[in-house]
Amino acid sequence: MIDFAHWLPIVWAIILIAAISIYVILDGFDLGIGILFPLEGDATRRNVMISTIAPVWDSNETWMVLGGAVLYGVFPGAYATLLPAFYLPIVLMLVALIFRGVAFEFRVMTKGTPRARHWDLGFMTGSIVAAFCQGAIFGSVIQGVTVTDGAFAGGPLDWLTPFSILCGLSVVCGYALLGATWLVWRTTDVLEASCRRWAGRLAVGLFACIAVISVWTPLLHAPYLRRWTAWPNIALVAPVPVLVVVLGLLLALSLRKGHSRVPFLCALGWFFLCLSGLGITIWPYAVPPTLSLWDVSSPPSSQFFQLVGTAIMLPIILTYTIYSYRVFRGKVSEADGYH
Repeated sequence: MIDFAHWLPIVWAIILIAAISIYVILDGFDLGIGILFPLEGDATRRNVMISTIAPVWDSNETWMVLGGAVLYGVFPGAYATLLPAFYLPIVLMLVALIFRGVAFEFRVMTKGTPRARHWDLGFMTGSIVAAFCQGAIFGSVIQGVTVTDGAFAGGPLDWLTPFSILCGLSVVCGYALLGATWLVWRTTDVLEASCRRWAGRLAVGLFACIAVISVWTPLLHAPYLRRWTAWPNIALVAPVPVLVVVLGLLLALSLRKGHSRVPFLCALGWFFLCLSGLGITIWPYAVPPTLSLWDVSSPPSSQFFQLVGTAIMLPIILTYTIYSYRVFRGKVSEADGYH
């Protein structure tokens, strides 16, 4: 007989990881374009950068909302523990995303005026701050949260550590790489050539960050170290770092050979491998290193009820997301424009 009380949290964990992964993929290059704004001084080419994401950017946050809803409804114990631990970076991230969205629209309304530069600065700042906060939150989750009797027992700045700062900077670099490779795929001429150069340098920086974090993470907690070094686990996780190196070489080669789509796919592959490494490291903890999925999950009846609703809504969200990207596919030039 199937033990639903055991398997339902695992199913929901997979859905949560999928929602986070899709958000990182879709909103990553979106934020990355804002991060790249300081590197492009020409206003016309900045408008082209914006035009590549303008039709789809506001739907990407759907997946963040889905992830938050899953955490709140299915893993309320994790939500109640993690939210107090990350009040400051979460609020800062949301403010940055709001300010970024406002800047996105107002820069269009003020196009061609000196005031547009201020909104460009706002778009850039909001993108960088939001990306950094997301990385710092991920790093703090991996590092672990102080828990006493199932509740957060730390301080408001516990999340701000050298490890979380490195993770925050790594995500900023990674999102910028996604943005650069997205623009390689979607733009032409001078802007495409510039993005190839940016992508090559950002790839070197991100690879260095991945290497340092990969060495640092197993040293944070003894279970992490055993997960990555004990036999037979090491045989199962060894492909992850090997594939990171292989994708890095393929990314460098594709940029040099002039491929358009392959660099973006390689950058996505790096993020997928990093998220896989995160999952391997902290599994089965929802609040590392003390509370497991089963410790923080809601009753099975509640999980099943929400699963039915998700099974209906998730295909709809996937369908309109895929359709919107399909409709607005192809290269974007200076003669084109969405806004």
